[in-house]
Amino acid sequence: MAPTLFHYPLVPMDDFLKHERKERCKLLVGAGVVALLVIVALALGVLLIIYVKRANSEACQEGHRAVMECRNVTHLLQEELTRAQDGFRDAEAQVATYNETVMTLMASLDKEKAHSLDAEKKVEELEGEIITLNQKLQDASMEVERLRRKNQDLSARIADQKDTASSLKDTSSAAAPLLPTLLLGHGARLL
Repeated sequence: MAPTLFHYPLVPMDDFLKHERKERCKLLVGAGVVALLVIVALALGVLLIIYVKRANSEACQEGHRAVMECRNVTHLLQEELTRAQDGFRDAEAQVATYNETVMTLMASLDKEKAHSLDAEKKVEELEGEIITLNQKLQDASMEVERLRRKNQDLSARIADQKDTASSLKDTSSAAAPLLPTLLLGHGARLL
């Protein structure tokens, strides 16, 4: 193959310079943008390195540990608070039950007091009756004793009279019909 010659149209020099200036401007703008991007990338890289160093620093690690410990403590305190609230609710329920029981017991105690007062009144009445009955018993005992003595006296007199009557019978048989009359008269006087 034979060499080919390329033929370019002739461009005036002014157009060439304008074109070259445009190309240089584009090149400068492109280079500036690239340089700016490189600077921004370097700045971001430096900032990232600084951030990573600070994030991995001992103070930051301690801070992170402190935050985690605070979260753990907060969680434990929250659980304790929940348990305490549950215990408080249980205690309130128990107090309500105790109050109800106390009210029931107080009502029962009032009933027992009233019953006790009634029983005391009944006991006092019965004691009064016992005293009255004891007095009547004592009076009756005294009457029985008096009647017993009187009976003994009468029995002794009757025995004496029988003895005298038998001695009189022997002495006089005419006085025999008078003896029962005498005994009855004697007995009536004694009564």
